[in-house]
Amino acid sequence: MNINMIPAKDLDYYIGQNDFVIIDLRRKEEYEESHILSAINIPYEEWEEQFPNLDYKKQYILYCERGGSSLLAAKELLKNGYHILSVIGGFQAYRGNKKTSNL
Repeated sequence: MNINMIPAKDLDYYIGQNDFVIIDLRRKEEYEESHILSAINIPYEEWEEQFPNLDYKKQYILYCERGGSSLLAAKELLKNGYHILSVIGGFQAYRGNKKTSNL
């Protein structure tokens, strides 16, 4: 089984689509500062306790800061039968619409 990797520029296509859930694996503080529109935050440190609560009917797109943690999380989900996409280069590679704090 291989993990489907997508370039960060393709994320805009998935924003707001009901069948896809975008998950930001960065720390809460990083997420609150800026994140991809419609992404939910599950910090990587909490990943193992949170991923069993995910819906098998959804497809998940994972990203972290640079792509390493999201790849590890994607491998775990794939082993457990989830449909996964992982973002090449992570948040650092994304140049599309972001939600940012008003600091």
